[in-house]
Amino acid sequence: MFSVIFPGQGSQMVGMGKEFYDNFDIVKNLFVQADDALKMSLSKTILEGPKDELDLTTNTQPAIFLISYSIYQVINKEFNIDLKKAKFFAGHSLGEYTAIACADYLDFQDTIRILQIRGNAMQNSVPKGEGGMIAVLGTTVENIENILTENKKNFLVEIANDNSEGQIVLSGKSEDLEKLSSLLKQNKIKNIKLPVSAPFHCSLMKKATDIMRDELNKLNFKKGNIPLISNFTANEIFNADELKNLLIKQIENRVRWRESVINMIEKGVNQFIEIGPGKVLSGLVKRINKDVKVSSINNQDDIKEIKL
Repeated sequence: MFSVIFPGQGSQMVGMGKEFYDNFDIVKNLFVQADDALKMSLSKTILEGPKDELDLTTNTQPAIFLISYSIYQVINKEFNIDLKKAKFFAGHSLGEYTAIACADYLDFQDTIRILQIRGNAMQNSVPKGEGGMIAVLGTTVENIENILTENKKNFLVEIANDNSEGQIVLSGKSEDLEKLSSLLKQNKIKNIKLPVSAPFHCSLMKKATDIMRDELNKLNFKKGNIPLISNFTANEIFNADELKNLLIKQIENRVRWRESVINMIEKGVNQFIEIGPGKVLSGLVKRINKDVKVSSINNQDDIKEIKL
């Protein structure tokens, strides 16, 4: 039994998806549709850069979605591999939107437009330089929760991503993150400042939540045909109305990726297929459970290796 998973921000690179763009008309057509929907040349930014433009959150989110969605369509339509037999679809942060589109809950153009809006809203929720994120390695989420609770009068920092055993990402104001980082170092807990320009998945994203609530309520979500796993609950989503509410909550709350993977495995999943640029999620899944089979699909040779 397998699940299909889709990556989030951080997996982008200039030139991603070029092999598919060069070889499949279906991908060229999706790139044209994307540029039309966004009224900009996202395709040029993806294929040629510059990197700093691709790394802008407002571009990164639709770009990663476009590549993941394109590869998914190639697998289904050009290689005749039926991924809709999956037990679940799931994605990490913006990857949840890719899962939603690939499972037919939302159409392609609505998804890419809402991700441009989402990226812009998240980027602009906090003035540049005032917030950030750190990755904490080699400890448990329970230990971090205790540290944050014990020190809540000294600083306000929140768990943004519970990614895997021993990898947790935290968000907050820059000065609060510096205080926490010093405290973690005193306790010999390794932490790394991440190269991001905003503190995602925490209460500082309130402006983005308000924008996304309005925008998501304008969209027509359909009844999809594959069960989804929610970032917010780490559990199955049962209808389109619930899906919309969970996407709104996702903006300010932690991505429960570790729990999501554990939940899928407990429900019988023993194979994960990551579709999109990079191999970040494959690495996280392996850290969570070494016994499951994991594949990353980045090129045609990877597709030929898929065994369901």
